[in-house]
Amino acid sequence: MNYCLNHTTQPKSAALAHTDQEAVERAMAFHRTIPGYQPTPLVSLPALARELGVDKLWVKDESKRFGLNAFKALGGSYAIARWMGERLGLTGDQLTFPALTAPEARERLGAVTFVTATDGNHGRGVAWAARELGQQAVVYLPKGSARERLENIRALGAQAEITDLSYDDAVRLAARKGEENGWVLIQDTAWPGYEEIPGWIMEGYTTLAGEIFDQLAQAGEEPPTHLFLQAGVGSFAASVLGSALCRWGKGCPVTVIVEPDQADCLYRTAKAADGQMHPVTGEMHSMMAGLCCGEPCTLAWDILGPCADAFLSCSDDYAALGMRLLGKPRGSDPAIVSGESGAVGVGTLAGILQEEEFHDLCWTLGLDERSRVLCISTEGDTDRTNYQKILST
Repeated sequence: MNYCLNHTTQPKSAALAHTDQEAVERAMAFHRTIPGYQPTPLVSLPALARELGVDKLWVKDESKRFGLNAFKALGGSYAIARWMGERLGLTGDQLTFPALTAPEARERLGAVTFVTATDGNHGRGVAWAARELGQQAVVYLPKGSARERLENIRALGAQAEITDLSYDDAVRLAARKGEENGWVLIQDTAWPGYEEIPGWIMEGYTTLAGEIFDQLAQAGEEPPTHLFLQAGVGSFAASVLGSALCRWGKGCPVTVIVEPDQADCLYRTAKAADGQMHPVTGEMHSMMAGLCCGEPCTLAWDILGPCADAFLSCSDDYAALGMRLLGKPRGSDPAIVSGESGAVGVGTLAGILQEEEFHDLCWTLGLDERSRVLCISTEGDTDRTNYQKILST
């Protein structure tokens, strides 16, 4: 595990506009109108906290989100809703699931196809949202994607295929196909000239943060002192960190961004500290498929670059460690089914606290017996074969 400490400055206000309290309230207001919406559990793990030597450990369990085994539908559904709402003239409280699925809305919009590239969870979320809103989806997956993830997307009525491309090239393919066919690109990364929809996706993710704020307050808990966030392109991590910064200000937790060492574009960009993006190219052989993205999201970097306290680049071993720690609970802690990309925050936390070589990093981050740590399990067992393999070792 390699790490880069960050000297934080001020984030760009335009990026934080996607994660401030108004953004959180807008996203939550829409999501609450979706049939079956429920906040996902914020699970306290006191026995594991004691074993690791911290005061508290919470894990937000996103395997319960909309029956889709991952958090991603929050972003895809909100972005599609905003796109449809713009064309229907729906603003504020008018933007609801019933309004978007009303016969008159369908008549005015006609048939719309949404297109995206995905490592699995985002595409499944877009396919689900398109189906629920009466539209179509086309989804491209990079080479090496698990067949189970492909079939989960097809089961939602989307046209989907595994390409022979890398993730980032699959994104470019989706963008090109969208232009050629008049499809609407719903991609969870931004680049110059394509920022509005990724901004809406980031806003959609803030519902997760809003739920955490409410759950901590309802339990009478103090805010966390530390926040571990995994990252692919960085949109999810930036959304949660930005929301936390807007909510807690100077009391924002020390935030650690975690990536696979095969796709650590944010770590490389932070380490270079030269004002340029540093993408990862070539093959990305990590079981953390949802994090195997080589090019940072520009909107996300506007928050993560100035505001994250540390960037970690880690091997699959830490994801596997996190999966086992959560799937085989200590004491009376409940079990959490957390997939490869979901468990790496807990795995790296354990590594920092327990491995001698990271003693200095542990001290620098202020991790000790008084720490209250929040991790987010962003997915369940989306590759069940690999999940069972890891837990059996």
